[in-house]
Amino acid sequence: MGNREEKRNLETIPVGSLGIISMEGCKSLGERVDKYLVRWRAERESEHKESLAFSGYQRESYLLGAKVPRFGSGEAKGMILESVRGTDLYLLVDVCNYSLTYSLCGHENHMSPDDHYQDLKRIIAAVGGKARRITVIMPYLYESRQHKRTSRESLDCALALQELVHMGVDNIITFDAHDPRVQNAIPLNGFETVQPAYQFIKGLLSAEKNLQLDSNHMMVISPDEGGMKRAIYIANVLGLDMGMFYKRRDYTQVVDGRNPIVAHEFLGTSVEGKDMIIIDDMISSGESVLEVAAELKKRKANKIFVFSTFGLFTGGLDKFDKAYENGTINRVLTTNLIYQNPELLEREWYVNCDMSKYIAYIIDTLNHDSSISDLLNPSERIQQIVAKYKNGDLA
Repeated sequence: MGNREEKRNLETIPVGSLGIISMEGCKSLGERVDKYLVRWRAERESEHKESLAFSGYQRESYLLGAKVPRFGSGEAKGMILESVRGTDLYLLVDVCNYSLTYSLCGHENHMSPDDHYQDLKRIIAAVGGKARRITVIMPYLYESRQHKRTSRESLDCALALQELVHMGVDNIITFDAHDPRVQNAIPLNGFETVQPAYQFIKGLLSAEKNLQLDSNHMMVISPDEGGMKRAIYIANVLGLDMGMFYKRRDYTQVVDGRNPIVAHEFLGTSVEGKDMIIIDDMISSGESVLEVAAELKKRKANKIFVFSTFGLFTGGLDKFDKAYENGTINRVLTTNLIYQNPELLEREWYVNCDMSKYIAYIIDTLNHDSSISDLLNPSERIQQIVAKYKNGDLA
């Protein structure tokens, strides 16, 4: 993978000097991405290295200094601490990092997605149109759960996308958007939603020995109708069957603003004795994914693995600890695209899928103005890793 990518990238000239601004909530991910880029560019051989077009190509770090200091009232301003003139700028932001705090009139306030989004806009405003191109890498798309209108309600995700574009953002790269159709709000601009399918499969195969990857022993499950596409993709690249649940709701009453779920109904072939991959875009409280796992266990499923791009775990980890202890789930795999609670990383059932190398590939390729289409469809890489696993070569 590495060599093929790097060779391809050398045929084009960078758009501009590469600069990355990693927002406060995304610091550790940004540092990991930066390390890959520094290493690849130091090793890369090119006859054009000395030309003007490649000035600043090899540096000790591509991370640019920026900060968002706060006033005592809780208001803030964005500041950029070094030149961004003519740079190809990549802004990394994690709107889910609730661990950061700021002082609001003497009270400690935890940062919400709104705060992170506002800070991103402050930094874009501080750039002042001086960058050659601005790409926002926002793994968890801000307000992506508010993607459609059912009654008199706001369309927050569409508003946010339009606002970023009006501010001069050229491309928005997100991961596993809750509904990719929100890009219809900005039809003339770049919007990519990237799937971490390869990293999930790699994480599972590294963590679990002796899995039988065929349709007699394994199945992919979508916990609801909204996530069908994800499940179909994984099922197709691994050659497995797929099943899905749908929520049966009681439309005669409203509890906490929604119609309560009466039951999870299953559509699909028998799951008896098979290992299950449940795939979803996010674990919020985790209730629905654990209910689905329990339903599969009732139907005599064997091991249960949960893939989810964003592990929010808003209801804490106790439910998952219990489900692991009583054998309802075997592994939960989520990515480091959003803040991970240190307690989560210590859990026996948890597998962390690192996305920093993937983001570095995307940034490197885009900076060279090359196509990222093969990065967006990892089926070839998935086939390679499955073949390795079956031959017992996966370290």
